[in-house]
Amino acid sequence: MCIIKAMGKATRYSRSFTIDRATLDYIHRTRAHRSHSERVNELLRRAIQQEKYEALEREAAEFYRVANKKGRAETKAFAAASKRAITRGED
Repeated sequence: MCIIKAMGKATRYSRSFTIDRATLDYIHRTRAHRSHSERVNELLRRAIQQEKYEALEREAAEFYRVANKKGRAETKAFAAASKRAITRGED
């Protein structure tokens, strides 16, 4: 939560956006003592952070997918070499 509060001191710009009625109702219900703008900014910061986490998860999944393929090939090569070494000893 400290990330959200730390970003609250950033320069603010006035913009106009159109949002769904359900979204507006949610903002109004959950804003507590804050202004609508503060609540919208908080929700947007959370959404941005969530998207960043999701992107990191995708990057990690791709990294491990590639690493596992390489690791599997090495494991198969080791297993094949081990089988050859074992069968040579049986002759």
